[in-house]
Amino acid sequence: MTIDKLDRSLSQELELLKEEGRAKAPERIIGAYIPARGPKGPRYKLVGSDTEFIRLNSNSYLSLSQHPDLIAAADKATREFGVGPGAVRFIDGTFIHHAALEKRVAAFVDKPAAKIFNSAYTSNCGLALSVSHAKTFWIGDQLNHNSIIRAMRISNIPSKNKAIYKHNDMADLERCMNEVPLDMERVMVIFDGIFSMRGDFAPIHEINAVCRAYDGKFKDGVITVVDDSHGIGAYGDTGRGTSDYCGALPDIIIGTFGKAFGVNGGFIAASSTLIEAVRQKADTYIYTNPLSVADCAAAVKALDICDGKEGLALLKNLKERTIRFRQGLEDQGKESIPGPHPVVPLMVRDTQKTHDLVKYLFDHGVLVVGLTFPVVPRGDETIRFQINACHTQTDIEYVIELLKKFK
Repeated sequence: MTIDKLDRSLSQELELLKEEGRAKAPERIIGAYIPARGPKGPRYKLVGSDTEFIRLNSNSYLSLSQHPDLIAAADKATREFGVGPGAVRFIDGTFIHHAALEKRVAAFVDKPAAKIFNSAYTSNCGLALSVSHAKTFWIGDQLNHNSIIRAMRISNIPSKNKAIYKHNDMADLERCMNEVPLDMERVMVIFDGIFSMRGDFAPIHEINAVCRAYDGKFKDGVITVVDDSHGIGAYGDTGRGTSDYCGALPDIIIGTFGKAFGVNGGFIAASSTLIEAVRQKADTYIYTNPLSVADCAAAVKALDICDGKEGLALLKNLKERTIRFRQGLEDQGKESIPGPHPVVPLMVRDTQKTHDLVKYLFDHGVLVVGLTFPVVPRGDETIRFQINACHTQTDIEYVIELLKKFK
């Protein structure tokens, strides 16, 4: 037996992706990290190139992945317990660092309990598997992340038990609520905190108000869920994310350690009962090894930093760099989507021009993400810039000047 026939079919499918413009480019490989020097922030080298690149395509908003305290915490935990857990959580794969991280992140987001996963993606899927039954109805924002969409699909409920509301449109959310069949027992309203390609946020205070008005209609109520992966650590006065910025907590918070905290993994934070249900029912938790103790120890250290003076200083620097970059775009008459988040989209609105600008920036040592048709509709072509706390004023001014010179 061989897979030659399968390979031939897959080759045709891959070729079709190329023809449709949906195929991913070959992955660039980072081969070297160069620490900050003088007025310049960190730089990266790609395998096969001597260019030193500024990364404006990184989710590491607080630039903690190279922090010496995180590295030391990960090293200490690894030397004590090894590089891997050797088992799933239910079969003695739970170490003190797993329990410590769950306690720490629950306190950070102001929830009674938390459960950690290998990613926010598997957290979303785990939640859906844990709370869905034949009388569960899911409502999601039109621009939700793929992990939320996938979670709603694998929740083992019929398509008639799902609805989508227009992006951040509270009137349309009310329409969805009014159309929920009365025999439903629980309604889950799920949305991104920060919409990762746009940098705008879900108005949690308004969503809570809409859902509160319908809560009494259903046996188990209306439950609000935020995936705040791009908000946690990088947004709000204390870095506690979109809830911090809006002044309102949803019922359930999903997040990641892989962005602002600079480590790896995801979590669900909620009531103690819901977290126990997740522990008992979430396939993406039960049937896979957990994070390494190194990830957990480093994530705890990241949370400690975010909770202290250093974290506030990093957050302040991040805000200042973001404001300056946004101002630079505005001064040049370039179109963006307003907001204080360090995801800053540049609306190019032309596929070829987007490709040209991405290449121009690459040729001048700047890594960015370009989104073009058919990934986005014609006219919505965008370049996403992501500001990090490690970016210096010199870095930001350099990129602004590059954009000014591009024709």
